Amino acid sequence: MHPDVQLRPTADGSGTLYVPALDEHYHSTHGAVQEARHVYLAAGLEPALAAATGPVRALEVGFGTGLNALLTLERSLTAAVPIQYDTVEKHPLPWELVRELATAPALQVPPLPAFRQQLHEAAWEQPVALTPSFMLRKLAGELQNLALVTGAYEVIYFDAFAPDKQPDMWTDAVFGQLYAAAAPGGCLVSYCAKGSFKRSLRAAGWQTEAIPGPPGKREMTRAWKR
Repeated sequence: MHPDVQLRPTADGSGTLYVPALDEHYHSTHGAVQEARHVYLAAGLEPALAAATGPVRALEVGFGTGLNALLTLERSLTAAVPIQYDTVEKHPLPWELVRELATAPALQVPPLPAFRQQLHEAAWEQPVALTPSFMLRKLAGELQNLALVTGAYEVIYFDAFAPDKQPDMWTDAVFGQLYAAAAPGGCLVSYCAKGSFKRSLRAAGWQTEAIPGPPGKREMTRAWKR
């Protein structure tokens, strides 16, 4: 086990990682998989798929353990259109660590275990077709330093660590950068419901709404580029 993180079970039987130095989990302890499905797929990806007339382009801020990407790949197998998935990570996790998370008793992620290794071992900085319907591109480094394509993404998963743990990721400038990268009518979804977060989104031009959160959270945030 990596000395800086610990394996932890969550309430739905799937696992997460805990970072003692930040006192922070990678996912909700109320259920890692059910949180990801609720926040990112149901609230973000499904509206994008429903409106799509061509490939859906998704951007994830915070690749982490690869859970959101894995569940999105699973959904792409039955979607009517392909998904092009870009994901940004400043501190990539080694596959050896994620493998422990995926195989430890009571910590297994239910869907598509074979694809989890492919997600983590895929080359960085270049498109990789993991299936005919799912194109992955992993971008290493700080989001703020990346030149994102203007108007590119129908859906953005904003899954950074909490504002009090990673404040440099929750700024007006970051959400302005993401607003510029979103396609017209695109949406951004996040587990966070803090007022300061929504004010920053609105300052960048996003139209925000509070919607029901996953188990353990009363609300989450969805924002639209109108």
